[in-house]
Amino acid sequence: MELHQQQIADKIYLIRGIKVMLDRDLAEMYGVKAIRLREQVKRNLERFPGHFMFQLSEEEVQVMVSQNAIPSRQHLGGTLPYVFSEHGVLMLANVLKSQQAIAMSIKIIEVFVKFREMLITHKDLVLRLEQL
Repeated sequence: MELHQQQIADKIYLIRGIKVMLDRDLAEMYGVKAIRLREQVKRNLERFPGHFMFQLSEEEVQVMVSQNAIPSRQHLGGTLPYVFSEHGVLMLANVLKSQQAIAMSIKIIEVFVKFREMLITHKDLVLRLEQL
């Protein structure tokens, strides 16, 4: 599956002040079933501290649906999804160990880095405007 940076960026959400990706979206990108991804995570929980991965609450899912971030609750497959931060995305590639997971995680990390660079550039511009 060849995804462009914008397609990846569209699957990054800001939840609890952290940029994250849904387990279902990552499974699709990595070429595995979501249930298999969650199984591998559960087998390797010590690799996924709270700032790498957490499960969404019912309220957070409802907010995502109401803001049209996801089409419906059914889109998530009937369970409360797990979400992964940039570090969690990288760790997923290590536990899944497929070439597709490794290649896709590199692309995803590059998008996260671009977000950070844009934020720094934006802060610099705001600072310059304030100085003027």
